[in-house]
Amino acid sequence: MPTKKVNILGVKVDMIDIAGAADRIMGFFNEERLHTVFTPNSEIIMAAYRDPEFCKMLNSADLLTADGIGVVYASKILKRPINERAAGYDIARRVLEKLNYTDHKLFLFGGKPGVAEEAAANLRKEYKELNIAGTRNGYFKPEEEEEIVDQINDSGADIVFVCLGAPKQEKWINAHKNELRVKVAMGIGGSLDVFAGRVERAPDFWCKIGMEWFYRLVKEPWRAGRMLDLPKFAATVIMKGKNYKQDEV
Repeated sequence: MPTKKVNILGVKVDMIDIAGAADRIMGFFNEERLHTVFTPNSEIIMAAYRDPEFCKMLNSADLLTADGIGVVYASKILKRPINERAAGYDIARRVLEKLNYTDHKLFLFGGKPGVAEEAAANLRKEYKELNIAGTRNGYFKPEEEEEIVDQINDSGADIVFVCLGAPKQEKWINAHKNELRVKVAMGIGGSLDVFAGRVERAPDFWCKIGMEWFYRLVKEPWRAGRMLDLPKFAATVIMKGKNYKQDEV
């Protein structure tokens, strides 16, 4: 079943919560084709606003969720409110809980050398029945990409978490979607570092009040330049957001 969408500066985000997104992903396993899942935040939507090709790529996804409180606020400004921030990490967690009780196989792709393996080890401890078919770090040369696709396909994986950071992960998935034999390819940024225990996620309190971005900025001040897109995003939505047609779904 298609969900309603909100058009935020040209990016058509699904009006769906974490539980609904996880259920949709699990339903994708019943269809004989690849499904792409992207989770744009304010930065990513601003990048798509500036780059029509990237915007088109995002809108080609089978599921596009609001990873960022700014996206949720934007939906409310546009009077098509998304009720809950559906971050890639949180959706992935809910999917892992469900995968744990199935025969579906997972592949972890991304991070520095060793990170995917550490993430796999930790996830196996937490989800005793989880079937992790393979891992691959996210450091590679262009000529190695076909080898990576073969490694994922040969593993027999049904779903791959692609953690290369945006927009690299979305572009990688899009470039290889006709070669990959998985049912789901999901871009979830730095989640592998969190699964591996190398990066601490913001405590629930900060996430619930919509201030995870501030917590991350304090912990990782090098993000300051990127954070400048947040006020630009808010101003652009207020000034131009209503110019984008809202489809009736």
